[in-house]
Amino acid sequence: MPEDRHGERALDRGSIANAALSKCAERADGGEDVTETAKSKEEAPLDTLLPEGAAPLASILLTEELLRRPSRPPEFERENSALAALVSALADSPSTILQTLVDKVLEVLRAGSTGLSLVTKDEKRFYWAAIAGAWRPHLGGGTPRNFGPCGDVLDHNVPMLFTHWEWRYPYLGVAIPLAEEGLLVPFYVNGKAVGTIWAIAHDKSRQFDAEDLRLLESMGRFASAAYQAVESIENLKFQIGEREKAESAVRELAQRLEAQVRARTQELELTTQELLATNKELEREIAERKRAEDGLRRSEAFLGEAQRLSMTGSFSWRLATDEITWSEQLYRIYELPIGVPVTLELIRTRVHPEDVSLIEKMKMVDQAREGRTAVEWQYRLLMPDHSIKYLHAVAHATRDRDGQVEYIAAVRDVTARRISEDALDKARSELARVARAMSFGALTASIAHEVNQPLSGIITNASTCMRMLDADPPDVAGARETARRTIRDGNRASEVIARLRSLFGKKDSLAESVDLNEATREVIELSLSELQRNRVVLRTQLSDDLPPATGDRVQLQQVILNLVRNASDAMSGVDDRPRELQIRTERDEGDRVRLAVQDAGVGFDPRHTDRLFSAFFTTKPGGMGMGLSISRSIIEGHGGRLWATPNPTHGATFQFTLPAPS
Repeated sequence: MPEDRHGERALDRGSIANAALSKCAERADGGEDVTETAKSKEEAPLDTLLPEGAAPLASILLTEELLRRPSRPPEFERENSALAALVSALADSPSTILQTLVDKVLEVLRAGSTGLSLVTKDEKRFYWAAIAGAWRPHLGGGTPRNFGPCGDVLDHNVPMLFTHWEWRYPYLGVAIPLAEEGLLVPFYVNGKAVGTIWAIAHDKSRQFDAEDLRLLESMGRFASAAYQAVESIENLKFQIGEREKAESAVRELAQRLEAQVRARTQELELTTQELLATNKELEREIAERKRAEDGLRRSEAFLGEAQRLSMTGSFSWRLATDEITWSEQLYRIYELPIGVPVTLELIRTRVHPEDVSLIEKMKMVDQAREGRTAVEWQYRLLMPDHSIKYLHAVAHATRDRDGQVEYIAAVRDVTARRISEDALDKARSELARVARAMSFGALTASIAHEVNQPLSGIITNASTCMRMLDADPPDVAGARETARRTIRDGNRASEVIARLRSLFGKKDSLAESVDLNEATREVIELSLSELQRNRVVLRTQLSDDLPPATGDRVQLQQVILNLVRNASDAMSGVDDRPRELQIRTERDEGDRVRLAVQDAGVGFDPRHTDRLFSAFFTTKPGGMGMGLSISRSIIEGHGGRLWATPNPTHGATFQFTLPAPS
């Protein structure tokens, strides 16, 4: 036999394959399992059917040679295009992401076949979950876990490059066309290797290099993160949907119970009138009253059970006597013994030190005499075990028979919903971080691609000019022409830089009529959960006669969202005053409209006013310094102006103006 590239005797691929199996078995789902026919009628183990001359693993590995091969330059543009396709697949199912991954690997690596193998639950086999290229008919097939290239990669937990793997694993000889080279890397989910991503070259003209390995690992890492994010979001959506169904059922039950209470109350009133009208029916009326009381107690029991199921308690508070009455469920929420006299001091032992209790809030409203009869408030409880509960309370002022003010309130434990919202916000933030990283990668690739060509021309022309001048005799005319070309390429490089600068300067945007008030309300709705979590008090003053502005709605909302989040971050460390955030819109002179965002945070050093909008300048720990720079570029691109001023006492005000054609 001829010697292979490693100096060992090569095995005849056809003879080994024919000795191991005769054909591929068809799977029920249409995929071909390349190992089904490797078993004999006696169900003998696979390795007992191998010829004695099967090649050792080391003889079919080219991993070290791969690292020594000449490598082509990084192909960032192809890589970014493939990653963008994976981002687009986030809206679909996890299986769509996997198929998109192998399709893009086939395209970017220019391979003959690509695929992704996942370990089955029993960890005995690999299942080919996604395939592209010439081996597409094998989709749904698989190979053994403990004897095959995929198993070798997981056992060593490193990328591997194989050649003619059918010399060692004969069952792969039926996968046509045969593999000249196969590059495999581990595929991770939640930090655990659960499969491999592979690319195959079917002829000797295609040899993989280090850039192919880098691209395959990069796309595999991104696909793993996207796959996990999609699964997390689907799980959260399912949990939130189930919780909303339960809450809807509880609300319906409460409505039915309320109707029953009203009906019972009407019966009691009718019974009282009949008792006053005649003494002859006294005995019958007493019996009816007893039945009505039994029904009322049953209704109260229903109401108490409904409060327990919905985690909602209730209480009353008489302002004149400071008498407080709690329901049993409210005792359970505060984790206090049922029946203990309730005082403001007792309530304060449970309320978070940084928050104000509902009764304290109602006292402030009553003292301010704002004419409000309803109060809605959110606050936290700090329990003895240091756990935190989130409460949402609604109170309504009424007057009793003596004309005294009495507050009736409902308090609901929303801790579970708050935890679910925080988890969803965390997933969204992670996706936003991935999107930002993608944007910076695309920008870097664009700059490298645009500037590389003229710089390469300058170097080539300069080298040619030197050779012409060193000739005997010197070729002055040729050197002069080469120098002209050098100057031309230098001007081209300058033009590239100018175009990249214009990317962050003024430019035309999609012009449309934008209601700045409506756009602001949408941003507030998106940010309200985060603002409430940061205990920010939001106040808006949106002008009723504000004319529409002209511009790109999405870009303008990005600017407003950035200003609101910056204001919230500026107040994150403020504890000695209310964290008040004010958003105002108004007409400005010269057919323009103005939007201002004012906070009560730490403000900024007036000496840094000119640098606030510079790229990569930030006053926040961990900030990137790009938000205000991009926001100013967007506003100026719309023909407007964005600036900042410190407030007289605390915080700062960021505002911009936009044209509003009449």
